[in-house]
Amino acid sequence: MARGTRSFAVIGLGAFGSTVATELARFGNRVIGLDLDDRRVSQMTATLSSAVILDTTDEGALREAGIDRYDVALVAIGDDLESSILTVMNLKLMGLSEIWVKAANKAHHRILSKLGVDRVIQPEQEMGRHIAQMLNNPALQDYVSLGNGFSVVNIVVPERLAGRHLTALGLGTTHDLRLLGVMRGSEFRHADEDSVLETDDKLIVLGKRPDLRKFGDSL
Repeated sequence: MARGTRSFAVIGLGAFGSTVATELARFGNRVIGLDLDDRRVSQMTATLSSAVILDTTDEGALREAGIDRYDVALVAIGDDLESSILTVMNLKLMGLSEIWVKAANKAHHRILSKLGVDRVIQPEQEMGRHIAQMLNNPALQDYVSLGNGFSVVNIVVPERLAGRHLTALGLGTTHDLRLLGVMRGSEFRHADEDSVLETDDKLIVLGKRPDLRKFGDSL
């Protein structure tokens, strides 16, 4: 296994689980995929380190598959709350050091939090918020939430600002934000006060959401 990689057990190979498993494998990690559906498992055999048909509510079966030797488990079982919860309990009993779980709803989320998992994911809600941010401000290409109200956003420079210096944006003065750099095409540039903007430059900006929203509106 390549230096810096980890091993992952992805339980549930539906659309969400199979996508995560595929990407983790693409990054060079050792990934095992587990599902009761033989069709889903067979579709992943060529992509993952291994793919196994397994009932993960059976602690003994999980131990036989060696899941306790993996660094991280992602439980991506769909709407079967009982199977999801039993699987998490088995993983906790086995001493998995890190467990992430996809939650189907708020009640599921609350139960998982009580079980002490490391991260509860609600993909539809998280993606919904992401899309709403971009729909609300067409200049916003992408963003990453860092917690504590801070985000990093990727904002496209509109044509009307082409040829102007970065100081015209008021970053760090009018707007309490920090410019991390500028993407021009596929090239990343460290920006300074003398930098001149071009149409379709992408500004990578760090700050709190209200300040980022105000800045986006000003463009």
